Amino acid sequence: MRTRVKICGLTRAEDVRAAVAAGADAIGLVFYPESPRALGMEAARALLQDVPPWVARVGLFVNANRANILETAQAVGLSHLQLHGDESPADCQGLGLPVIKAIRVNAALVADSSGLIKLVSGFRGCAGLLFDSDSAGFGGSGEAFEWSALSPLLEQLGSRWVLSGGLGPESVVRAIAQLAPPAVDVSSGVEQRIGDVVQKGIKDALRIEAFMTAVAEADRKRRVL
Repeated sequence: MRTRVKICGLTRAEDVRAAVAAGADAIGLVFYPESPRALGMEAARALLQDVPPWVARVGLFVNANRANILETAQAVGLSHLQLHGDESPADCQGLGLPVIKAIRVNAALVADSSGLIKLVSGFRGCAGLLFDSDSAGFGGSGEAFEWSALSPLLEQLGSRWVLSGGLGPESVVRAIAQLAPPAVDVSSGVEQRIGDVVQKGIKDALRIEAFMTAVAEADRKRRVL
């Protein structure tokens, strides 16, 4: 089975085209106003106009009210919802689209596998779970968490989870070798750099291509083994 790829935090039409051309399975648009990658509904709708129907269109929300989520999803034409804040299991239900709930893995959860297992079990009703590093900006920090924290969960999670946080063309190879995630999510790892400064929301077509190539190569190695 090949690793699926979601490229998140897209803000420009040329970046959406680059992601689709490179073979991304999903694109993510951010609707969290405090994010440097945030979009309004009109801008998001324009970005999705030329996205083929076989590419998932994921909207990322953080502690948004239900009415806002529903209005945005319908107006923009989303296919999936990603709830990336402090939403409860009840908040993830009845939204009319598949919900991917983000679990932000902090040091306490890394140290306490039972706490992480308990937290995950509460969201069994979601279409899937996305594991990200815990950061002040609710993701997109480019920082990884300790992946080994997920090892006790892998059998329970099956094929309904996504690995995120600190992934790039180099680190995704190690992640696939270690955990064989069904899907990976990348944002800052494929963004442009000026020196060492990441240009948040501005993707780099060459880094997108490098990331997709790295995933394909890691999958090939895993099949050989």
